[in-house]
Amino acid sequence: MNGGVESLGSVNPYLSSMRRKRPAALTVNDYVEGILRGDVTMLSRAVTLVESMLPEHQVIAQEVVERCLPHSGKSVRIGITGVPGAGKSTSIDAFGMHVLERCGGKLAVLAVDPSSERSKGSILGDKTRMERLSLHHDAFIRPSASSGSLGGVARKTRETIVLCEAAGYDKVFVETVGVGQSETAVYSMVDFFLLIQITGAGDELQGIKRGIMEMADGVVINKADGDNIDEARRSAVHLRNALHLFPMPASGIRPQVLTYSGFYDLGIKEVWDMIFDYIAKVKENGAFDERRNSQSRYWMHEAIDEQLRMRFMNAPGVAEKLKACEQLLLSGKMTSFAAAARMLEFYDGLKGNGNG
Repeated sequence: MNGGVESLGSVNPYLSSMRRKRPAALTVNDYVEGILRGDVTMLSRAVTLVESMLPEHQVIAQEVVERCLPHSGKSVRIGITGVPGAGKSTSIDAFGMHVLERCGGKLAVLAVDPSSERSKGSILGDKTRMERLSLHHDAFIRPSASSGSLGGVARKTRETIVLCEAAGYDKVFVETVGVGQSETAVYSMVDFFLLIQITGAGDELQGIKRGIMEMADGVVINKADGDNIDEARRSAVHLRNALHLFPMPASGIRPQVLTYSGFYDLGIKEVWDMIFDYIAKVKENGAFDERRNSQSRYWMHEAIDEQLRMRFMNAPGVAEKLKACEQLLLSGKMTSFAAAARMLEFYDGLKGNGNG
């Protein structure tokens, strides 16, 4: 019988020596030092760490955020929201280029995509529609999946803002999904809340939706170009009339309504003059610091709620007890409130035994 062919060596004899070695795990000092020197790669890796749900990553991430906190707080934070199709990403591209060219500095854009219900990943790819900003060396764009969080804001956006500020980004945009839900989350982390509207979308009715309109520090109507200019101006009049029905904001500054075109870069300067004028006034009258302090308190309470929920869900025996209560609930033998009370009693018992 044929003994076969002698085994040949590797096609590329240098392949074994060229194989990549797994990089050493980064320490907290590595992350912090990289962020403080403005290393974009290190900043990106730190943001990924912050967004991770793994407990071991969360421990490192929280220490990195704490170390970066003294170096943050010096930026102007602007929230941008609006209905889908209002042109938020195109507008951010125009706004960002204008502010970088006019003021210099560095800009971070935290663009929050709606999450896919199946994969939980981003589905819009907003970065692809910020063509100029994505190529600018002083711009950092970070799309993140919203993961179903209220208001379309990624759960860790506030920590990401701290990291970006520590890395030297003095202007931060936070773009929300804008699906008509509560925008309280983004309002509670920015200094100026900009609402983008479009014409022909029920502007008269949009103007009297108190939830979103009362939070807006400024309202702008996009796509005011070509044959749409007159319609945009009429919409602006309707919105101004609606805003006068609302009480004066805590800032003491009534929101303005402007028209512009993000696609053609028309009226961009006027929008930014409005924003800069607002920031200057609230810093002068003390509303800026008061708002920042209020936001810090809000996020402390949010963190407490989140930590309590995590401790509750991870406590021994809770998962099994929860399934049993759910069965009683679904069979109609117990109300939702009674089931919740029973679960809390069970958890209190665990704490009394030293297991909570």
